[in-house]
Amino acid sequence: MEDLNNKNIIFEIKEILTAARENVARTLNNELLMAYWNIGKIIVEYEQDGAVKAKYGKQLLKSLSKELTIELGKGFSVSNLQYMRRFYLEYQKQQTLSVKLSWSHYCEILNISDKNARAFYEQEAINSNWSVRELKRQIDTSLFERLLLSEGNANKEKVLSLAKQGITYAKPNDILKDPYVFEFLGVPENKPMFEKDLEKALIIKIEKFLLELGRGFMYVGSQQRITLGNIHYYEDMVFYNKILEKLNSINFIV
Repeated sequence: MEDLNNKNIIFEIKEILTAARENVARTLNNELLMAYWNIGKIIVEYEQDGAVKAKYGKQLLKSLSKELTIELGKGFSVSNLQYMRRFYLEYQKQQTLSVKLSWSHYCEILNISDKNARAFYEQEAINSNWSVRELKRQIDTSLFERLLLSEGNANKEKVLSLAKQGITYAKPNDILKDPYVFEFLGVPENKPMFEKDLEKALIIKIEKFLLELGRGFMYVGSQQRITLGNIHYYEDMVFYNKILEKLNSINFIV
């Protein structure tokens, strides 16, 4: 009984500490974003008199970088100050920022020149809870452009919809991307591959594979037994999707 009580106490303490650490991380991230936004605002409004481009260009940022590094330490390189400046210029209303994304997320997003693509990746990073690494991979593999052309053509309505909402799901087929990009498996482009080799590569990189399929996918296991009409079948790999279940469609994709 004493051991059971100890386990319960430890479990409750761990829950409290975990929640406290998550709250601290969220607060820290929020304050950091606001700080960088305000630094960008100072550079634009005061040092540049609100001009889109500074009269002194990089020389001004170099001077600021040098002085700030002496006064405050690392984190104020010329490139980082450029990101802060661009951060403010792109998000002049603070309420349009999402504290669900980190500064590193925003640095990746700010590198995208097309405003609709930028809005899409920002929204989808929030919806799908992408890490910075996954966000960068999706940008590098042109997810936005692939979705636009998935039905063979692109139109203004679809561009605006993706930019505003990210990926939306009205029917089961919307869950799946088309075409797929599996460059993370190390599979040579346009080269035939045996099924067993593909399965082995997928299991090793299963998390990235699921992210490439779409949102809501989970890996159940390999060689899973499924019984239909008293006949046992063993499937190579089984995936489950929570969103498809809500859409009252198939639950397993083999």
